[in-house]
Amino acid sequence: MKFMERLQKCMYGRYGVDDLYKFLMYLYILLVIINLFIKSNILSIIELVIFFIVFYRFFSKNIYKRSNENINFLRFKGNLLKPFYILKRNYRDRHKCIYKKCKFCKKLLKLPIPYSRGFKEVKCPKCNKVFKMLVLRKEKIEIIAKK
Repeated sequence: MKFMERLQKCMYGRYGVDDLYKFLMYLYILLVIINLFIKSNILSIIELVIFFIVFYRFFSKNIYKRSNENINFLRFKGNLLKPFYILKRNYRDRHKCIYKKCKFCKKLLKLPIPYSRGFKEVKCPKCNKVFKMLVLRKEKIEIIAKK
């Protein structure tokens, strides 16, 4: 029990674990596994640098700076993975609706799949302007609009 109390006192005011920490640890473990087969000195140096960065961030008392680093990492990760989230959503909803952007206000619209193929007129609920949309699929579903 005394050990746990000492550990808690030691960690009081420290930053600890966040998403950037987890990413760096996974990267470190991946590089260690790769280096087992390749045995590269450059890779070993990169591993050491990542190892020291991870533990520096973990034991840092500058919580504000570490949280800003984590926020910037999460923004970068979100921007990097955004196209994949869009592809996943489009594939999941492929039988239900079509996602199109309004040409005028750039708002994303979730539209029903119409009866027939061809050009269809769509009215944007935000700017109330009408524009034409090309539809290549032929299915019927109820009307859905994302605001």
